[in-house]
Amino acid sequence: MRLLALKIDVDTYRGTREGVPQLVQMLQSHQAGATFLFSLGPDHTGRALRRAFRPGFMKKVSRTSVLEHYGLKTLLYGTLLPGPDIGRNCAGILRSVRDAGFETGIHTFDHVKWQDHVTGKDAAWTQREMARAMQRYTEVFGQPAPTHGAAGWQMNDAAFVQEQLWGMAYCSDTRGTHPFIPLLANGQTCCPQLPTTLPTLDELIGADGLDTDNVADAVLALTQADTPTGHVYTLHAELEGMKLAPVFKRLLTGWQRQGYTLVSLADYFAALDVTALPRLAVRQGEIAGRSGTLAVQA
Repeated sequence: MRLLALKIDVDTYRGTREGVPQLVQMLQSHQAGATFLFSLGPDHTGRALRRAFRPGFMKKVSRTSVLEHYGLKTLLYGTLLPGPDIGRNCAGILRSVRDAGFETGIHTFDHVKWQDHVTGKDAAWTQREMARAMQRYTEVFGQPAPTHGAAGWQMNDAAFVQEQLWGMAYCSDTRGTHPFIPLLANGQTCCPQLPTTLPTLDELIGADGLDTDNVADAVLALTQADTPTGHVYTLHAELEGMKLAPVFKRLLTGWQRQGYTLVSLADYFAALDVTALPRLAVRQGEIAGRSGTLAVQA
């Protein structure tokens, strides 16, 4: 069986309210599984504009029409406008995803705060932020989260350790080519990683002649050939759940025509032989089309 896991990152208040319900409908119409990872605290998207000084950030912004996809109001949250609390204001939407039969998990508490700072923070800071996310998830769902997928693929060793302490069977915080067990600098191993194996739409659109008309074909070309462990594709509620929904529909149809079963991270993990997974380090590396460095399978 060819498996392709759909990992949905929900970054913003608008993405939760507008993108998530549309994604649920699309997935149901294709009888596709998926894992929704939620940002559970305040939406401070506007503070991400500080990244303008990072190499490649403004180039990405100009390629992917950030204003068009996120909206002006979202880009002011946390600066000129107070950031709405996603977990508290959208708890009903979050639970409706679970009630529709989809796996849910933690993306982060404060998306911008985690993405911009975690790689330089110590264990105490990391544990505090992760505890806030787990507490809010438990308040919303009535039970602890089964999995975690880091905002912006940003991690440090303390975050991997915390996932292990939580007893999570698998997480998806990294980029790579196949599932693995992370090996930390001190020699400790943590719960298996199911890395994102395919480029995201915002990494592809605007590069190498790709646009909304042909980007689905480019992604489908990458999944045509068989791989031993299938793929993990990360999409965003703010993109595939909104203006890029037509592209995502073409991907869903195309993957099913290629013979893939579209599944959650839980179902993808259940099909793996965990005892055969390699132990690999995680390094900070660059990904084409994305500014800065990410947690990458070594």
